[in-house]
Amino acid sequence: MSRTLKIVALTGGVGFPSTTRTLTDDLLAAVAEAATTAGVEVDLRTVEAREHAVDVANATVLGLPSPALDEALRAVEGADLLIAASPVFRGSYAGIFKAFLDLVDPVAMRGKSVLLGATGGSSRHQLAIDQALRPLFAYFGALIAPTAVYASTDDFGVAGTATPALAERIGRAGDEALRLALATARTHAGA
Repeated sequence: MSRTLKIVALTGGVGFPSTTRTLTDDLLAAVAEAATTAGVEVDLRTVEAREHAVDVANATVLGLPSPALDEALRAVEGADLLIAASPVFRGSYAGIFKAFLDLVDPVAMRGKSVLLGATGGSSRHQLAIDQALRPLFAYFGALIAPTAVYASTDDFGVAGTATPALAERIGRAGDEALRLALATARTHAGA
């Protein structure tokens, strides 16, 4: 593959600092490391849904996205690989995360490679990936990497760094997601 692979991370974290952003950054780094190992050039970008919260509300009500929101939506839609991570609130993804995705063109998401991540206060929320995030991206017709990563507060050790078990899952997910994105990109290039 000779072109640069576009990797976009969409984080739905609402706090600052955000463990969801930390997980998103770790997933993005894992994909970048896998790309370096594979000799693949990547263009990395992170979109924070919370930075567009007011614009998302206005676009939802008025139907007119701001230039900044429109550009963020186009980045997500144009990604070869989307890393999508949200905190879990009451068993599901964050409202701002879903509201942002409600504005994404579903046709642009069809066949897109996606790596899923989620964070929560305890391990009891880990099923939110399978109960909420996977169905959302299945609706879009996205191709979802087999390994998704859920991280609870206990998965972040000293200074907010990933524990060895979390780091291993992140690495595996990053490698799988890159392989999926490369396979998808080759298929589209041959079409």
